[in-house]
Amino acid sequence: MRGKVVVITGATSGIGQVAAERLAGMGARVLLVARDRTRGAASLSRLRERGPGLAHRAHYADLSSVADTKRVAAEIAAAEPRIDVLINNAGALFNTRRVTADGLELTFATNHVAYAVLTHGLRACLMAGAPARVINTASDAHRRARLAFDDLQAARGYSGLKVYGRSKLCNILYTRELARRWAGTGVTANSLHPGFVATRFGDQSGGLFSYVVRVAKLVAAISPEKGAETLVYLASSPEVATITGGYFYKCKLAQPTREAQDDTAARRLWSETERLAGIEA
Repeated sequence: MRGKVVVITGATSGIGQVAAERLAGMGARVLLVARDRTRGAASLSRLRERGPGLAHRAHYADLSSVADTKRVAAEIAAAEPRIDVLINNAGALFNTRRVTADGLELTFATNHVAYAVLTHGLRACLMAGAPARVINTASDAHRRARLAFDDLQAARGYSGLKVYGRSKLCNILYTRELARRWAGTGVTANSLHPGFVATRFGDQSGGLFSYVVRVAKLVAAISPEKGAETLVYLASSPEVATITGGYFYKCKLAQPTREAQDDTAARRLWSETERLAGIEA
């Protein structure tokens, strides 16, 4: 990874933090996209310890906001002539339905739309860095999910876990369509399931669910260090340099659900996302 430029979201805690620090230790220059400036500064300090003298940087944005995600993408694109790896990793689960200023359900906006908007905004930099890689953190939570295109904003019968699973299904479908559209450009796109990881994830979701998640993590979760392994593998391994459109678990190709392999749904989701976010990719 020496000399490579890596952009990563969700890197101030959990698997994103571990992956960013490992990649910095391997010689990559890491650009964080964070929301909280205090946490961002602390993460930047750790990166400078792991990979000194590499001009790591932190950029700040609210990724649930389409406008703010477009802004930070433009900010990074203006500063970076090329990007070698983009890791869309930030994600959240909310126990109650919330709507953003853009009129989007918050989980859908944060976990899916932000991936598409940031990737679109950094397209030219990724093409300039080819061979380059886009990595999207999905989850096996997609396995019980079904997309309802007439209710992408989850206005009917909201359930935090159900909506989270749908957002992870969106991640896999988006990755498949991205791989198809960018075929031949030298930029690959893959998604992954990191495992059930003991991180801050879900702690702030609210209600009984956040308590259940905290207890479950004490019993069944793997460490962030273990959970980050597939992220680092997809970002750095020559073994996956030409693989695109895949879904990985434990550093191996895995089989997502039939719904996650529906290319008609992937194309429709792409079009709907373009419309909702005001982008044309």
